[in-house]
Amino acid sequence: MTPAFSSWHDFFAMGGYAFYVWLAVAFTLIPLGALFLHSGLQRRRLLAEIRQRQSREQRIRAAKNRPSASATAGEQP
Repeated sequence: MTPAFSSWHDFFAMGGYAFYVWLAVAFTLIPLGALFLHSGLQRRRLLAEIRQRQSREQRIRAAKNRPSASATAGEQP
């Protein structure tokens, strides 16, 4: 197997098409990186929202199960 380019300089020059090749690479990798970053931030935000909603529902359930102060005051003679 022989290498396609004889030196690193030839590799980066891409046979005279370096501008177009590396521009295409950049226009591919930059959006992919942005998408990866956005997905990670969105995941964190969604998990935080779920945790907040679950804790709120837990507080509501605990408040419903606990007897209210007026009901206990009315029961005592």
